[in-house]
Amino acid sequence: MNPIAQGLNQIIGVGNPHLMEMMSDLGKQLFFPKGILSQGAEAKEKAFKMNATIGIATERHRTMHFASIMDHIEGIAPEESLNYAPSSGMLSLRKAWQNALFDKNPSLAGYKISLPVVTCGVTHAASTFADLWINPNDAMVLPDKMWGNYAMIFSIRKGTRLSHYPLFTEKGEFNVEAFEKQLRKESEASGKVTALLNFPNNPTGYSPTVAEADKIIRVLIKLAEEGINVIAVCDDSYFGLFYGEEVFKESIFVRLVNRHSRVLAVKLDGATKENFVWGLRVGFITYGCQAQGDPLKVYEALEKKTAGCIRGNISNASHLSQSVILKSMNDERYEREKKEKFEILKKRAERVREVLGNKRYHEAWDAYPFNSGYFMCIRLKSVDAETLRLHLLNKYGVGLISIGAKDLRIAFSCLEEAEIPELFDLVLQGVNDLTGLLPASPAF
Repeated sequence: MNPIAQGLNQIIGVGNPHLMEMMSDLGKQLFFPKGILSQGAEAKEKAFKMNATIGIATERHRTMHFASIMDHIEGIAPEESLNYAPSSGMLSLRKAWQNALFDKNPSLAGYKISLPVVTCGVTHAASTFADLWINPNDAMVLPDKMWGNYAMIFSIRKGTRLSHYPLFTEKGEFNVEAFEKQLRKESEASGKVTALLNFPNNPTGYSPTVAEADKIIRVLIKLAEEGINVIAVCDDSYFGLFYGEEVFKESIFVRLVNRHSRVLAVKLDGATKENFVWGLRVGFITYGCQAQGDPLKVYEALEKKTAGCIRGNISNASHLSQSVILKSMNDERYEREKKEKFEILKKRAERVREVLGNKRYHEAWDAYPFNSGYFMCIRLKSVDAETLRLHLLNKYGVGLISIGAKDLRIAFSCLEEAEIPELFDLVLQGVNDLTGLLPASPAF
């Protein structure tokens, strides 16, 4: 094992030996190399005459560039857009995102968390997390309603056993009992279990209520108190888009920080969905744990391992994207713009709920509970979801996503409010087409 990796492992093990028990075999091997990058950093600080270290090209002591590129990047210098960013991300952006986490999650006040490490979107954050913390055949507990790419990230690429529980009870509440049962089942063999908490949930658009969130947290802490190593990875891709008063409006991550030595909380989030910049690919990984002594030493070691993983994968996320996000966050319009877009999505969600309240749809489908995010799902009662999807696409030009045999996912995030009634009327018409029922008159 590389001596640098050994040193990081020692720091982490002294601070919290359970973290080393949880870490994957690959994670234990990872480190951030000193080589070219560290020598370049030293040169950047001390080479006052000439610096011939980093593999970029310069011209008249400025970053070499094409005018045909920079003409399309207004207000951001080549040094802030074309150069390499650090593997862990721009320090200024990492600090800004960490400050935002405290602002958005008041329960974090007084606690210490790691500096977020920048990833190339939340998908890359999830993949990097898996490299550091998941061994082949480890179990990951997650609901039956899940984002399909989890299978590729965790199961196909890492050999993780995805262990499912039903997301909802028959009453339409988060199924805490099934969640705990599955965690206990999967922790029996190894004494370690990973819980994936994706809220707002993709595909259903559901987030737990305050009472449900409290129960989820109690389950995880209880398992840790019984001697089980618990990794709680929170995919908060759609964080902040909470539309109901009853919804828990913080990340479950914040309620697990420093709660027990056997609990590691990992937050995966990003500007991608929150700030409506999907193609800029800026995500973050943040750690929260309990550690003896100064937890910042443990966090710094975890950050270096994460940066090493990124260095050996994509090298670094886009410097241009990071600069754009940071400048937006520092703009005086930023908070107002976030509120404006939130209100638009909230009104669409409310309109969906209003339309689905009409009894004319009840024989064709049931709507799963939803209160947040971009999506909602319906469960069809009489037709196959994929058959209906293709029928709607080919006959009516309506695009939806089929999930399994009975579920359809509807992204109200990309529907104008006025389009929502017509969409559901067309879905109902499609159901009637396939079942041979008479055409239904529009409800709106």
